[in-house]
Amino acid sequence: MGLIRTDRPYGYQECMLDLRRLTRRYAFMKVETIGHSALGRPIPAVSIGEGPLKVQFNGSFHANEWITTLLLMKFAEDYAEGVQSGQHLEGVPAVRLTKESTLFIVPMVNPDGVELAVRGLPFDHPRFHQLLAWNNGSTDFSGWKANANGVDLNDQFPANWEAECARRAVNKPGPRDYGGTAPLTEPEAKAMEAFTDAHRFDRVFAFHTQGKEIYWNYRGLEPPESAPLVKEFALASGYQPVSLSDSDAGFKDWFIQKYRRPGFTVEAGYGSNPLPIEQFDPIYDEVLGLMLRALEP
Repeated sequence: MGLIRTDRPYGYQECMLDLRRLTRRYAFMKVETIGHSALGRPIPAVSIGEGPLKVQFNGSFHANEWITTLLLMKFAEDYAEGVQSGQHLEGVPAVRLTKESTLFIVPMVNPDGVELAVRGLPFDHPRFHQLLAWNNGSTDFSGWKANANGVDLNDQFPANWEAECARRAVNKPGPRDYGGTAPLTEPEAKAMEAFTDAHRFDRVFAFHTQGKEIYWNYRGLEPPESAPLVKEFALASGYQPVSLSDSDAGFKDWFIQKYRRPGFTVEAGYGSNPLPIEQFDPIYDEVLGLMLRALEP
């Protein structure tokens, strides 16, 4: 029986509880803390496998896209169960994947923001008045994308950061699109930079919502293998490969620029964020094949 419930909104508390339960059930699943959020919450990363291909999945850079955390956690459970029981996933032997690749998952890059988006702003929040002001006086934080400092974490990376700030034209903290006063000012972005630099991944996948698209390029700096790879991921998911322009400062952009290795942003599902939990099952069915293909050389 599965441990992870997929029928309710999914916040930081649920994620941390499920990680403890999963590591008790699957002894080979490792969890580490890669840094802390602006409010001091540990940011966990999960790893499965021992193969030479090093792959990173991450989710919830944007708070109102918390369903991406649930997608990654459900995949971690299904993958681990497949390994432990010797099963195939979508026809792929799970044990074989662990010999070919090592998967690292950062399920929730932005825990403070997710808690705001999922649970709202409690009266005893240490930044109650400041956050309320940044949210234009509204107590509805369901659309909040930023971290607890009002900074958009996916506009925080040193990949033409100035160009993205000029394009966004948002010059103060708020629910979305403020890139901060400089790249990598936020602890969550710094944690992702350090974690990525430490492992020097072969491929990274940032899971966002929505649009049923896969972004795979960055200013012509992507390696030659990115184009054929994204075609395979598109075939596995039904999502549309999109060559982006006029977009900078994202995690995927920085990774491609620094390492010249394949980086992808997967815009899962379709609709208005936050996507309703009722869409979870069909979205998971869409991205499962892509995730499995991502772990193959």
